[in-house]
Amino acid sequence: MTNRSARIARAALSLIAAAASVGAVQVQASTGDPSFPEGMPAMSGAFGSYPMTREASGTSWQPDTSVHAGRHVASGQWMFMGHAVLNGVYDWQGSARGGEKSFLSGMLMGVARRSIAGGDALQLRAMLSPDPLMGKSGYPVLLATGETADGSTPLLDRQHPHDLFMELSVSYAHPLGPSDSVFVYAGLPGEPAFGPPAFMHRLSIMDSPEPPISHHWLDSTHIAFGVATLGYVHDQWKLEVSRFRGREPDQFRYNIETGPLDSTATRLSWNPAKQWALQLSWAALTSPEELEPLVDQRKWSASAIYTRPCAAQGWWSTTLAWGRRTSDHGWLNAVALESAVRPVPAWTLFVRGERVDNDELLWQGGLPGPAYTVGKVSAGAVRDFRVSQRAELGLGGLYALNFVPGPLVASYGTAEPKGFMAFIRLKIQ
Repeated sequence: MTNRSARIARAALSLIAAAASVGAVQVQASTGDPSFPEGMPAMSGAFGSYPMTREASGTSWQPDTSVHAGRHVASGQWMFMGHAVLNGVYDWQGSARGGEKSFLSGMLMGVARRSIAGGDALQLRAMLSPDPLMGKSGYPVLLATGETADGSTPLLDRQHPHDLFMELSVSYAHPLGPSDSVFVYAGLPGEPAFGPPAFMHRLSIMDSPEPPISHHWLDSTHIAFGVATLGYVHDQWKLEVSRFRGREPDQFRYNIETGPLDSTATRLSWNPAKQWALQLSWAALTSPEELEPLVDQRKWSASAIYTRPCAAQGWWSTTLAWGRRTSDHGWLNAVALESAVRPVPAWTLFVRGERVDNDELLWQGGLPGPAYTVGKVSAGAVRDFRVSQRAELGLGGLYALNFVPGPLVASYGTAEPKGFMAFIRLKIQ
């Protein structure tokens, strides 16, 4: 790790520690109507006059009725929030292209927000990941493809580790009226205005340790090293435009990368009711892949998220998302449907189904091969146990069934390879 990266890491950890330890006041907003402790004012969103529960990863929106996990504390003019999730995972993937591995995943997140005279709002956010500890090869996930993990070979049937720094961002919002505001957001790294919230922030699947195989169609830009976004909020609508660095992170997981903001994304978001969050987005990426530096990409994404309370203290959330991107074979599509329900505070059940057109499963002569349509269905559950006022320990597992077409059967050894994950989870919030 470079000296500069070490200084940034120490600053980010200090922010997270402050968010987790300053005072001992907890705020929960499980139905989109936050109930703040006596003496602490209810907080609106960082980018406009809407409920804080609407905000997800980057500048993306989720339904107002979403659960807002985190411990909030106040100190002077500042509001802090801290949140941590760590998963110890055992992963087994069958077939000739599978494997097994035990690893640690998750995130540490800290937010600091300050309201300024006139209604302006300043927000700082840091998010760190333990993924680099698992090594450059990542972990096995059948039918997953993406950027290289070692700088020289494509990563097939494996999920790449995220960088230590998943987000280091700052935003500033200025109200124009009771229902209107403008904002700027900058991150190194950060998340441009494309796609639904990143999968580890979507309530409909965040309890699953398994990444989606549609990740690089829907939300892989969530860790772009260089983002600048300008946005306008009007009531239930948000329009935003980003310039960002299109190249995906390299194989060095502890550094801070820099480069020109050479790519563009734009997104229109609409929350027509408290239970709904809709978005349509487009992006033009310059040289996103290290192994194909002369190839640019165009992407489209559309998604709908529905979240509502259920039972006494539970919730139910569902996401339907579509993504489309260019390749040498034309447009490749991906569809994901995921849903999770927490009928009681101790139990969460989740399921996901995906259908993806992928040309990276068989490389030929150092280039992507033919495009094949593949699918995956996974389902699982996690049981949480309260171990202290601020911490929960969860035990969970999931089972995945994959579907490959005839031309890929010889490579995988079966038309329906299977996978399994068991995990233990620590949540501090």
